[in-house]
Amino acid sequence: MKSVVFFALFVGVAIAAPQAPTEPIPILRQDSQINGDGSYQYSFETGNGISADQKGDLKKVGDVEALEVQGQFQYPGENGNIQLTYTADENGYQPQGDHLPTAPPVPEAIQRALEYLATAPPQKESS
Repeated sequence: MKSVVFFALFVGVAIAAPQAPTEPIPILRQDSQINGDGSYQYSFETGNGISADQKGDLKKVGDVEALEVQGQFQYPGENGNIQLTYTADENGYQPQGDHLPTAPPVPEAIQRALEYLATAPPQKESS
């Protein structure tokens, strides 16, 4: 019985495993450069429509140096090419792309209430 269960598990894993492409995907372009000052850049493009490029520079933030990175990548999706551009710096990771979800607009009544509260005088706290 144990061997039947093990065999079934083995067959299930083999079927669920990702299948390797039948032919290798060519790298059409690849470039990278690392500089002595800590800056760098790289880019590549593959034969199946995937491409990316990124550059990074050291930047003074207060008393420390931090890496500022800018880049983009794209790949074919079900509804056309998916493209994402991004910046990563002292303000965090900031992606931009048409496929990313966006917050709904603030309802007009709530926006008016927020504007009113911003101009209202401070209230005393009651004990």
